Amino acid sequence: MSSKSTGGSKSSARLPSAFNRLAWSNLAAQSAEQVGLAAAPLVAVLALSVGAGETGMLQTAQTLPFLLLSIPAGLLADRMPRRRLMACAEALRALSLVGILACAGAGWLTWPLLAVLGFVGACGTVAYTVSAPALVPTLVPPECLAAANGRIELARTVAFAGGPALAGALVGWTGATPAFGLAAALSICAVFLLARLREPARPARPPRHPLADLREGARFVFGHSLLLPIFLTQLIFNTAFFVLQAVYVPYAVHRLGFSASGVGATLATYGVGMIVGALLAARITRMVALGTVIALGPIAGLAAAIVMTLTLWVPSILLAGFSFFLMGAGPVIWVISTATLRQTVTPSDLMGRASAINIMAYGSRPIGSAIGAVIGGLYGAETCLIVAAVGFLAQALVIVTSPVLHLHRQPEMVGRPSPAPSPS
Repeated sequence: MSSKSTGGSKSSARLPSAFNRLAWSNLAAQSAEQVGLAAAPLVAVLALSVGAGETGMLQTAQTLPFLLLSIPAGLLADRMPRRRLMACAEALRALSLVGILACAGAGWLTWPLLAVLGFVGACGTVAYTVSAPALVPTLVPPECLAAANGRIELARTVAFAGGPALAGALVGWTGATPAFGLAAALSICAVFLLARLREPARPARPPRHPLADLREGARFVFGHSLLLPIFLTQLIFNTAFFVLQAVYVPYAVHRLGFSASGVGATLATYGVGMIVGALLAARITRMVALGTVIALGPIAGLAAAIVMTLTLWVPSILLAGFSFFLMGAGPVIWVISTATLRQTVTPSDLMGRASAINIMAYGSRPIGSAIGAVIGGLYGAETCLIVAAVGFLAQALVIVTSPVLHLHRQPEMVGRPSPAPSPS
């Protein structure tokens, strides 16, 4: 498949109704996640009076399931209907948000309880996130795959743009209850949208030991000359990003003097950057080689880290916002291009496991959060910014020295059955 098909308008127009239902569910689920993730540390700092160490531990709890559950979720995604797995996962996240809402309304909320319920909700996030990329190729024809990934990513960017700002405004003006109530309502909407999605049937797979399935998926991903450096880059990127994320809220409030709305606004520029990147992705892909497109994300991440470190000397809301803008604009192009590449070179019966191994790179998020918690607690948030910048330098070096950089076009899709037609 040529990379020039990315985001093409004709392909986008042919996306079937089943995929469109998935895209709307994804928008609701991503919005619920972002509102909840942004509200949790704000509530912890402003209402529960915790510091950098506790917010780092909260971030760790909310991301630990990516490390623990990605592989089990991938095995399930290759064994059971992916739509059903996603609906159950989103229902679990909705229950966790309702739990936070109830505790906040009753005055029982503590930061350890917030962390436990955040962990439960993240378990649902993992299964949903693993299954969605594996489901997309079964719903759309190969020539529409890049356009479908662009649509999914654009929905995610809208959530990233609106979620943090909305959460910051709600927490700052009315407290925690409305923010978590909105997140729960969005999550429930995502469940109902998935309930009516028709997934094409897949051939039944013979009984097999889970470890054999796991070895097969790991051999494929870690033995692939293109997928391995992508995995490593994403692993390091997520570690560095969450070192920064773990301490950003207390750093912004206490060192930079931002209000809750100001913190939410700077975090929202991440989503604005993602929207800009998603809208420019097709044009950029037509202008430059695919390997260069993929490298833009890690390079933009490094630039963003450098800008954030400048706030140590120039405490400006504009610099902080610009840093998050760069952090969104470049990596969203990375996500679109690498997702399509992964779906193109991976056989259908391995997609769940390949997706899970890719999502395992998100498992570095609790590691980054824990590093941020320890360094932030011992040496302050300022030191964390320097550590994060070193990590962003490392991930940029991995991708620019890999074979991925030499890709000119999207490889041909590996043989797989065409998706079944979707009813209108």
